[in-house]
Amino acid sequence: MRSVGVEEELLLVDRESGEPQALSGAVLAMADRDDEGEGAAGDTTTGSFEAELHREQLEFNTRPHRSTAELSEEIVRRRTAAAEHADRVGAAAVALATSPLPVNPTVGTGPRYRWLTDEYGITTQEQLTCGCHVHVSVDSDEEGVAVLNRIRPWLSVLTALSANSPFWQGKDSGYSSYRSRVWGRWPSAGPVELFADAADYHEQIRAMVASGVLRDPGMVYFDARLSADHPTVEVRVADVCLEPSTTVLHAMLVRGLVETAARAWRAGEPAPPHPVTLLRLATWRAGRSGLDGELVSPLDMRPVPAAQAARSLLEHVRPALDDAGDFDEARERLTRLLREGNGAVVQRAVMRRTGSLRDVVADCVRRTHGGL
Repeated sequence: MRSVGVEEELLLVDRESGEPQALSGAVLAMADRDDEGEGAAGDTTTGSFEAELHREQLEFNTRPHRSTAELSEEIVRRRTAAAEHADRVGAAAVALATSPLPVNPTVGTGPRYRWLTDEYGITTQEQLTCGCHVHVSVDSDEEGVAVLNRIRPWLSVLTALSANSPFWQGKDSGYSSYRSRVWGRWPSAGPVELFADAADYHEQIRAMVASGVLRDPGMVYFDARLSADHPTVEVRVADVCLEPSTTVLHAMLVRGLVETAARAWRAGEPAPPHPVTLLRLATWRAGRSGLDGELVSPLDMRPVPAAQAARSLLEHVRPALDDAGDFDEARERLTRLLREGNGAVVQRAVMRRTGSLRDVVADCVRRTHGGL
């Protein structure tokens, strides 16, 4: 069974006001101090937290797991640890993909971040967004590229399921995942064309860096890519999910997509030939609609209700989920998500009920650290 791991980015906010706070340095120092005291007792969270582009963010990485039950436990444990570290400096760690309240983000220090600011200007300054990346193991770069070619049409559905960023600078953006629109400002972000093979993939990466537009291969922000550090495919299209149960569903579906695509490749089935022009439209529609309204069907690139697209994804990966023992749980989680709504639906419901973006943040803080 393929291993799966998750990276999540959390927003650091003031406990009282809900406004983003540039406290990642203090939170990381607290985490390091706590880890020193707990590491000897076998604590598995040691060294799991990292800084991100903006000082209002905190990132954590899980270990790779073959059991989704163990992955579930670790996600909750890491979120809880992030909350405890943040609490000690007067902050809260919350799974919001954008800040509902107005913010003037603080870019981190260091030569890489200075280069990004100098090169990309306001795009870097405004890039305070929190995503969720899923890594799934592959046997080789050839298998990985074959997977990338075959999962392209389904990635927009994952964006819609995870959508958790309806507000931007104190206003309703009109989008369910406005993070996906902000992230798309990077020159290398978004869906890409089919690759002939692994050699073609790596040659395109080299050419992109050689153009001088990108600083290094780490700035290749494809919707899905080969990891530079691990033998994995990394899927990068999701907002950080409001509730941990949605993150686990997302990881299940991504692993199912990777396994399904690898099986199709081994069986000699061609990759769907959808052009990038249509994939970009599907990406936009997913960010706009989320689970409300229609999405672009991965099967024929025509409009369908969001719930229908989500169920098509579940059926597409069902054999892989069955073999992993995940299908019944994935179906149950998806049914609940379609019934209760994703993070964007929840945030807007709180706003309608209370009229307060601070109440939106407070509600999301509570949901971030909920159990499964």
